[in-house]
Amino acid sequence: MIDMDGVLWRGDEPIAGLKRFFAFLAEQSISYVLATNNASKLPEQYTAKLAGFGVEVEQQRILTSAHAAAAYLTDIAPPGTRVYMIGEEGLERPLEERGFVIDEDGASYVVVGWDRHLSWTKLATAALLINAGAGFVGTNPDTSFPTERGSVPGNGAQLAALEAATGVAPTIIGKPGARMFEQALRRLGSTVEETAVLGDRLDTDIEGGKRAGLATILVLSGISGESDLADSSTCPDLVCADIAELTSKWEKAASQ
Repeated sequence: MIDMDGVLWRGDEPIAGLKRFFAFLAEQSISYVLATNNASKLPEQYTAKLAGFGVEVEQQRILTSAHAAAAYLTDIAPPGTRVYMIGEEGLERPLEERGFVIDEDGASYVVVGWDRHLSWTKLATAALLINAGAGFVGTNPDTSFPTERGSVPGNGAQLAALEAATGVAPTIIGKPGARMFEQALRRLGSTVEETAVLGDRLDTDIEGGKRAGLATILVLSGISGESDLADSSTCPDLVCADIAELTSKWEKAASQ
């Protein structure tokens, strides 16, 4: 179970060793799912981005918190339910594909994903609906997002603003929540004992992996750094600078 932002790339820049990493997975017949808390993009956008870096990945290997959120709503609300959404196309399409109507009028749920066009009006509309009794769902709790320029506010920051305004805590779908890990295991057809999670965040990837009983691998190429690791009670099973170092360790182990 592999995270993408901060693990495979930062912004529009691939992490060193990307092609070699995927080549090793193929050579060793290691099955994987690319599971991201980023709800702003569609699976085909991720596969296109990887293709631009010279790596071919099938769309069915992509799992986003947006798809997990849409699946969650399907379990608790019938098709045709009105939903107010803060987010981008990566969240809008999965909701519509599940039969939900994106409309603030009479919305029964407010679903919030990362929105690079966030406005006061969107936050105000969401807050009013939540205060009126609409269910409050967040795709993921990441307070920051890694870019080539550094960390910027993530969906968790948006959720915090709404929680502060309403006093209502959202139902979180993405990592470290169990739902993302359960869906990833189903896609892989694997057991907890034979699966690892690879990520760049102690608070989502690694903490969630620990809770799920998976082996955990932290790379320091994204959000969490050495100082975070030193201050955290969450201890990964393996720590590497990036996927290039991880691949080297794996290759060495495979040759022995």
